[in-house]
Amino acid sequence: MVPLLLVLLLAVLLLGAGFALEILWWVAAVVLVLWVLGFIVRPAGHGGSRGRWYRW
Repeated sequence: MVPLLLVLLLAVLLLGAGFALEILWWVAAVVLVLWVLGFIVRPAGHGGSRGRWYRW
């Protein structure tokens, strides 16, 4: 009974990790698109030059 429970627990953990990793791939893709768009549509800085769109 214990080995069966361990196998089921392992299956649930792997399923959860796979789902979480899939979500993280989508989040990374969205962040990458926003990062690239930030360079394309960044506002003009002082004196008409195009400044950095990020704070750091």
